[in-house]
Amino acid sequence: MNKELKRVSVIVLLMFVALFGSSTVIAVFQTDNLRVDSRNTRTLYASYSAERGPILVDGVAIAESVLVDDEYKFQRVYSSPDLYSSVTGYLTLNQGNSGLEGSLNDYLSGTANDQFLDQFNALVTGVNPKGAAVEVTIDPVVQQAAWDALGDNTGSVVAIDPATGAILAMVSKPAFDPNRLAVHDNGAVIEAYDALIADPGRPLVNRAIAGDLYAPGSVFKPLVAAAAIDSGQFTPQSEFPNPPTLQLPQSENTISNAEGGNCGGGETVTLATALRLSCNITFAQLGAALGKDVLADYTEAFGFEQPLNIPQRVTPSVFPEDEMNEPELYLSSFGQASVRVTPLQVAMMSAAIANGGRLMQPTLVESITAPNLTVLEPFQETVLDQPISEATAATMTGLMVSNVSNGAASNARINGVEVAGKTGTAQNDGASNTLWFTGFAPAADPQIAVAVVVENQDGFANETAAPIAKRVLEAVLNK
Repeated sequence: MNKELKRVSVIVLLMFVALFGSSTVIAVFQTDNLRVDSRNTRTLYASYSAERGPILVDGVAIAESVLVDDEYKFQRVYSSPDLYSSVTGYLTLNQGNSGLEGSLNDYLSGTANDQFLDQFNALVTGVNPKGAAVEVTIDPVVQQAAWDALGDNTGSVVAIDPATGAILAMVSKPAFDPNRLAVHDNGAVIEAYDALIADPGRPLVNRAIAGDLYAPGSVFKPLVAAAAIDSGQFTPQSEFPNPPTLQLPQSENTISNAEGGNCGGGETVTLATALRLSCNITFAQLGAALGKDVLADYTEAFGFEQPLNIPQRVTPSVFPEDEMNEPELYLSSFGQASVRVTPLQVAMMSAAIANGGRLMQPTLVESITAPNLTVLEPFQETVLDQPISEATAATMTGLMVSNVSNGAASNARINGVEVAGKTGTAQNDGASNTLWFTGFAPAADPQIAVAVVVENQDGFANETAAPIAKRVLEAVLNK
């Protein structure tokens, strides 16, 4: 009997230890995660009783809390709501939150660990603390230019300062009005939210950093060219066979160039010419020569497959090395097959080339300031990686300048300014094309790197995406 009692006692003790351990983990180590979880409605309701901090662009509130005569005391109000919806996100009573409203909820609501003294004073005085103010890196002139240039198209524009990683513009269309979701009528919020979810344009999806992601098409070619040159295996003058079509290995299908025929004439073509004229066949051969392991290493260094927060969570871009057979390697080398990217990732690729090969952490946050004007979180420049050498970056800059000045990206030209860029026209099975442009300017002293994507279009990127990018680049250069 004593033996059985001992066994039961041991089991009970182990169960108690497990319960105590899990409770400790939840109570101590998961406190912050639980507090900021968008499903934690108790925290959300409590945050309405305090004056939530504003979200500011160049010192002007694009989201702020105003006094109202109901049980919640404050209501969120958004100025220029559609223009900044991809930045602010939304705050609701019953459908969670998104954007900076979600990712920085603890600071905005005054419950962050950095605001402990304010919380303690609130306990003593009985007065709820005010939330911190979040100043974002968005440049209002560049944001407006990106919004206007994208027009009625479905897609996204992202602009980055290459030297710091500061996000100057982030536009996603269709957009939405977060004021419709901020009201204190549960029924009205649910109705508005359900309508947005049912909208075939998916306005709640921030296409700049999330969603289904896009095939990059030829805007992937600068990364492949950079990998080839940086690896030491190739130079811009390396020559490749130049047939009008190329049969895929293990397949009856063939690859052709966008314009048909061979690339620029001649039996061979250099890597420099192939990038300038955006030759699919050359890049298929180049990717096959490099191999998927080398390409996977370089894509990872440029930010693919990596977790990233800006502080909104970014869906990682994908180069599926483990699932890639030889035909897919050929297609992936010019941005087709299963390669998938966010516009932010494409802008990061150009920004790294513009910044001497250094990839900076992109961010939307310029600073977070407490109500007493204490800076809780200053702007921090962080180098994520050095995917290519400074020499390779300089070489790639020259090649991308040729793309704009005398190549397939000619509609991004700006008088008196050297623009480095690359267009891309990604083909989608059973659907219209995805059109791209990415690049930076001025080439010698880059102030801005940009990525533009336009969904469901016929024609070519130089006709649609390049002019959009030009207007965004000019917004910075003309300041």
